Amino acid sequence: MSNEEPPQDPATQPRRRGFRTGRLEAFSDGVFAIAITLLVLDIAVPAHAGAHLLRSLAHQWPSYLAYVVSFSTIGASWLGHNVITEYLDRANAVFIRLNLVLLLFVAFLPFPTRLFADYIGEDQPERVAATIYGISLLLSSTLLLVLWRYAVRANLVRPDMADEEVQLLTQRLTPGLGGYIALIVLGLFVPVIAVVGYLAIALFYIIPFRRSWGHFHLFRRRRRRPAQRAGTDHQGEAS
Repeated sequence: MSNEEPPQDPATQPRRRGFRTGRLEAFSDGVFAIAITLLVLDIAVPAHAGAHLLRSLAHQWPSYLAYVVSFSTIGASWLGHNVITEYLDRANAVFIRLNLVLLLFVAFLPFPTRLFADYIGEDQPERVAATIYGISLLLSSTLLLVLWRYAVRANLVRPDMADEEVQLLTQRLTPGLGGYIALIVLGLFVPVIAVVGYLAIALFYIIPFRRSWGHFHLFRRRRRRPAQRAGTDHQGEAS
């Protein structure tokens, strides 16, 4: 008599749920935090500026502008990434690698920020620096949208997530891409105006306008449902 167990039908075996998202979120938050901190290290005044410190500080306005734009863009990306990971049920190998590509461009942003601040006002170098800056911002925003679209297509989002919530977040992440392309072209002629436009796009994602308030209300309502159901079940057991 054999003790070997008969082979199991693959259809009856439990499905692999994929990777947990805790470590992915922690690592991503660390990269966002480091990138956003490195931005301020590029703001400095010359060592001999003591006699005219106020004037020297005023002359650093390109660094301030680039810092605010990059800080706002990274902050907006972090907000979007936070919502995406909150909606995830699990992750898979492709999603994790796409997330690494997103972090690659986020971590790169301090370099074009410094490049633009150093060469603003020098005509041709200014145009090149503004173009590189705009392309870097565009790539980081595009990767965030790609990450979300892949999560939806691969069924990585929570199964109780409503279709309207998926569409709302997709629409929220999409509009800035066309704006970045237009501003990159504009940056070939008036780089400073283009960079101000990059700031406007970042603020669009950060400031909770009416449309985004609707999204966050949906998000909060979804977060309250499990707690309400748990409370109801507890009361039922007590009765």
